[in-house]
Amino acid sequence: MAETIERDFKKTQRVMMKNLLGIDAVDNLKLAKKVESGLPFDAFERLGRVSGLSLESLRAAVRIAPRTLTRRRQENRLSPEESDRLVSVSRLVSFAIELFDGDVRAGLGWFTAKNRALGGISPLEAASTEVGSREVEMLIGRLEHGVFV
Repeated sequence: MAETIERDFKKTQRVMMKNLLGIDAVDNLKLAKKVESGLPFDAFERLGRVSGLSLESLRAAVRIAPRTLTRRRQENRLSPEESDRLVSVSRLVSFAIELFDGDVRAGLGWFTAKNRALGGISPLEAASTEVGSREVEMLIGRLEHGVFV
């Protein structure tokens, strides 16, 4: 049973990377190699386009300065650090959508709305740091298991 759950989770993760970022990654080690090289700028734009999140809100969550964003667009490559944060945000977007049984509108509505359990900021805002991302992930886990905060 645990093997089936792990296999399903890995499949979900691959589908999420392909759908949200346009990246084919069979496993986390291959994804890590792509992140280390820097993801193409199109992955950033694709996440905005597919999720409906504004590029400005994504820019803030991934912590890219406006002028740096312009430079990244011209270079067509994100830095490894920006790529890592983009993957983190996309994972949380995917988890939020899964929280609402695949309802993209509801999942993104929750992800962008201020949340009392996060001190009054949205999960998207919290996602701009590793610590905040972990807190969002734990909150989603609690909500999935009916532990209300």
